[in-house]
Amino acid sequence: METFVFLFPQFNFLAPKEEAYFKMLGPKDLKAPRMKDSNSRLKDKRCQLSLLLTKSGSHENISPEKKTATATSNISPEAALSWSSTFEELLRHSDGVETFSQFLRTEFSEENIEFWLACEEYKTIDSDSRLITKAKQMYAVFIEADAPKEVNIDYATKVAIQKAITTPTNTCFDAAQSKVYSLMKKDCYPRFLTSEIYLRLTKRKGPGTTMFRRRSRSCVFNEPRGEATGDSSAWL
Repeated sequence: METFVFLFPQFNFLAPKEEAYFKMLGPKDLKAPRMKDSNSRLKDKRCQLSLLLTKSGSHENISPEKKTATATSNISPEAALSWSSTFEELLRHSDGVETFSQFLRTEFSEENIEFWLACEEYKTIDSDSRLITKAKQMYAVFIEADAPKEVNIDYATKVAIQKAITTPTNTCFDAAQSKVYSLMKKDCYPRFLTSEIYLRLTKRKGPGTTMFRRRSRSCVFNEPRGEATGDSSAWL
């Protein structure tokens, strides 16, 4: 006897939400093993943890619970130009963070800003139970070897975090966050300022470019004493 089995995408994280499909199974097909191997279960666990962290919104905005989607087309050139003063100034603006995140996605390194933002949220948690849960999620998603969004930090820092999250505090990820911050500031931020994404917002005005430029009056020195006199012909 053949059996119709409906497969629903909500039980498969990789399937589109809109998709529902069925498959005809025979008696032999229904005798599938009940237990998954350890590697398969570990992969499923990582996928679920990644989705949980994503749903929390920790890497999508400085204040995930109060996220406001702002189109980059609404960002004024003056506002965008202000981000070129310092990296800290860029991170102070939600529009700046979102634009910088878009740039990192073009370089396939968005895990850096996502981890930094997740750390910012983590430090505000005041519940011990939530702290434990969040610490384990962040470790599984960003820190451990072959994590879905593994950040580039040294082995010693990873080991220190692994030990710290057994009894987590709000400072567990501070060392790693500092290293990722330094990487973004020294490596990613300068490239962002010359990227097409940024220059488009600033109307192709590079960092430090002024809106208007006044022509200065030239001076011509007389020989041999070097006295300066105004020469109107030099103004042209």
